[in-house]
Formats: sequence, structure tokens, C-alpha cells
Amino acid sequence: MTPDRGVSRARRTARARGIRRLLSAVVFALTLATPLVACAPTGAWQLTGDLATHDPALARDGDKWFVYSTGNGTVAEGNIQVRSSTDGHTWRYAGEVWDEKPAWLREEVKGVDNLWAPELVEHDGTWYLYYSASTFGKNTSVIALATNTTLDPGDPDYEWVDQGAVIASTTADDFNAIDPGVATDDAGTPWMTFGSFWSGIRMVELAWPSGLRVDDEEPLRIADRQSPPNAVEAPYLVEHDGDWFLFVSFDLCCRGADSTYRIAVGRADVPTGPYLDREGVPLLAGGGSILLEGDGSRVGPGGQSVADGVLAFHWYDADMGGQFRLGLAPLEWDAEGWPVASW
Repeated sequence: MTPDRGVSRARRTARARGIRRLLSAVVFALTLATPLVACAPTGAWQLTGDLATHDPALARDGDKWFVYSTGNGTVAEGNIQVRSSTDGHTWRYAGEVWDEKPAWLREEVKGVDNLWAPELVEHDGTWYLYYSASTFGKNTSVIALATNTTLDPGDPDYEWVDQGAVIASTTADDFNAIDPGVATDDAGTPWMTFGSFWSGIRMVELAWPSGLRVDDEEPLRIADRQSPPNAVEAPYLVEHDGDWFLFVSFDLCCRGADSTYRIAVGRADVPTGPYLDREGVPLLAGGGSILLEGDGSRVGPGGQSVADGVLAFHWYDADMGGQFRLGLAPLEWDAEGWPVASW
């Protein structure tokens, strides 16, 4: 390669990246024109209705928005909860995935109460619901899968079909099989990130159309705080402008107004990493750039997901005795290609 050709190629690459970023900006502007955000203020949107949502999985199906979230042990055996909205601002409770848990879950995880931290992925006309069964503070856990043709409980074809376990962990493992997050790369390969405390965030390869694991190889390590108690969980993968971003929740949830959750992020060239933060520190070495953290009476944002340029998370309202609430905010991108969110 001659120097002139090298410069020409560099210019073409830079121009192509600039065009992609311009197109991303146009897409984002068009997103802002949709009913979901038409009257949204800067930062997190003002939401109304039933917002008692923890670990929200946000998705759009047809002309409706849905949030599937962690269940309540006193309602429908703690099954995953469903909320819907036609505009993204006003939310209503739409029921639970099942009235009773699959029986095998009770055998797999003794003492399981509510089901946790769902993930929603659509592939080739099928919706895949990944969710966690565990007990607090233990790593005897399982990530399970159910499938459906629609997310809308009002659709006559609505029926979640149990597909069994995707991955499990026991006290013999150094990871915790909860908090699934799934993304598909350009080659069509789905990857599932998961993990909470223990050895941090792990990853396994899945396969379509089953949505299950390809093999039983040791899960790949992709994030680790490198300091006890290794408080990192709730991973979520997003591809943007050819880069991959790993969103995680740092520190402690589930303590009401005393929660210290905050959302951090790292970037990589490929979904399997390595992920680095803005300063170049690997997430495997304790790195992670903070995307969103508590502000005044709004405490502990985390348990995040992303859909159509929207960041979903839960937070705790100190003015309401630490009750958890649904949060939604536009996910924007700065000049260096990093995600930005505010509230």
C-alpha cells in the first residue's frame, strides 16, 4: 500500500463513519418526532399511570410499547409482570406472563419466590422472553426462556410457551445465572450477557431459532469490578455505529432510598469484548464510565434495557418512602460516539 492510498482509505473510512453518525442523528431526530416523545422534556420523561416497575425490559410491538418486569411474590406466584402504553408516557398494568410458575423451576431453585429481571428479544416473528429464577444473595439460579408471537396480553394469540432452562448456576460455580441481556451481531449470532456479583458479568453464545445455548463451554468473562463484593450486574448490550456498548448496574439495588445503584458503560469493537471505558480502563479491570446516577430524591437508577433509542431503568423515589418507579430517557450519542442520558 502506498502512503497516498493509505491516506485515501483513511479519508474514506472517516467519511463513512461521519455519514453513519449523521444518519444516526437523523434517525434519533425522527424518533423524537414520534408520539412516544412528542411532549417529553429534556432528560427523563414525565410518566403517569402504573409505574411500580423493577428491572424493566422495554420493547415495542406494533403500535404499542411494553415493559415486562420483575414479579411480585404476592401476585400470580411472582410471575413476570406486564405493563403497556400507547404513547410511552401513560402506563397501565396488563397482568402477568403466567398465573403459576413452571413446576420445574421450583425443583431447580428451592425456595424461589418471584421471577426477576426479564429480557425481550424478537427474532423472525417470535418473541423470546428470558427471565431469572433465584433467591436473594445466593447463586443457585437459572435463566429460563419462554416464547410467544406477541407481547400484547389482549391479542387472541397471546400465549407464553415454556422452553426450559438456558443456563443454570449452583454453589459450585463462581458466577450467578441471573439478569440476562441478549443482542444479535451482524452475522446473525445471538449473544447473552448475564451475571450478578460473584465473578461479575459473563457471556454465552445462543442459537436461533431455539434461543438456547450453543454449547456448555465456560461462559466468557466480560466485566469484573475486581473488588469485593464485586457489585456489578444487569448487563445489557447495544450496537451503535459499528461499536458495541455494554451497560451494567454498579453497586447496590433493592434498598429503597438507601440504594446506590448507578448505570455504567464500556465500549468494544465486537460483542465479545474487550470492553473499555472512556479512559481506556477495561471493564474486566474494574473500569466503567458512569452514564446515569442518583440525583436528589431520585435514587439508584439501574436494571436497564434499551429499545428504539430509549433507555429504560428503575429508580427509587426518596420522597415516596423509597418506592421503585419506572424511568425512561432518550439515549443520545456524543461527538465521540458514547451514549449520553440525563434526568
